[in-house]
Amino acid sequence: MQKTICKVVYDTDAAQLIHKYTNGSFGDPAGYEETLYQMPGGQYFVYGNGGEASPYAEEKITRLAKTKVQAWIDEH
Repeated sequence: MQKTICKVVYDTDAAQLIHKYTNGSFGDPAGYEETLYQMPGGQYFVYGNGGEASPYAEEKITRLAKTKVQAWIDEH
């Protein structure tokens, strides 16, 4: 998935996967996955996707500040 935020293209295919979190099981309408990526330029983002009753009923990319990365990993 690709999304442009503030003129920066965040692309799951071009980024390095850092950490993946899964909540629920496959087919669970409330289940979802959050994946932390790092772009070659050093930017971080979270890609989320899930079932229709999850926080990610539609695919979503959210920027994540470098100062928040470790807290995100510890939380997941």
